[in-house]
Amino acid sequence: MNDLLRRFTESPERAAVLLDVDGVLAPIVLRPEDARVPDDTRAELRRLVGRYSLVACVSGRTSEDAERIVGVPGIVYAGSHGLELAPEAEEWRSRLHQFGQSVDWPVEDKGLTVSFHYRGVDDEVAARARLEQVAERARAEGLLARFGRKVLELRPPIEADKGTAVRALLAEAGATRALYAGDDATDLDAFAGLRAAGLDRAVCIAVASDEAPRDLADAADLLVGSPDELAALLREL
Repeated sequence: MNDLLRRFTESPERAAVLLDVDGVLAPIVLRPEDARVPDDTRAELRRLVGRYSLVACVSGRTSEDAERIVGVPGIVYAGSHGLELAPEAEEWRSRLHQFGQSVDWPVEDKGLTVSFHYRGVDDEVAARARLEQVAERARAEGLLARFGRKVLELRPPIEADKGTAVRALLAEAGATRALYAGDDATDLDAFAGLRAAGLDRAVCIAVASDEAPRDLADAADLLVGSPDELAALLREL
């Protein structure tokens, strides 16, 4: 076992396991609604729930959708990149919906965020260029626009992200050590939140892919190559 993981596992009653969902627990698929967590990974999550003080999924999906995908009782779900924990985000729900409907592109409306996917389209380069224009218009209207793995996501301009969600979850659980695994740009916020939480032990794990931002691997303590490799790592905890 890696030495960082060994030290993390020494006091599970004071430790938290925090995980992204898509690209980390559930392999990336063409249609987000078809994503699922493999049964073997679910079995490991059930074991972790019984061992650690907190097991949480911090997802760009809504918490309800993340819970549907993961399907393991006892896990805490924080959805919409932490926006669900920020009451002021509700004020932007209508504006996000209206903007999403104004774009001539299939929109995934998650309430506090809207997303435009371009995975699998005939010309992904042209699609990205077109969505860059959408991002510029969104920013001009006061929204935050961020590209991830073949997706443009728009969100409210407030100080809430996966990092603030991670810190809130850890504070509530009273955890003094934590591990977080992620695969995309918004998980950099979670890494930063973990490191700023004043923990005895903080372990950041990047699930690598050709689509991941370059900064992700540099910011991580450990690197795995796929959700399957992440599941193998979870078996060591």
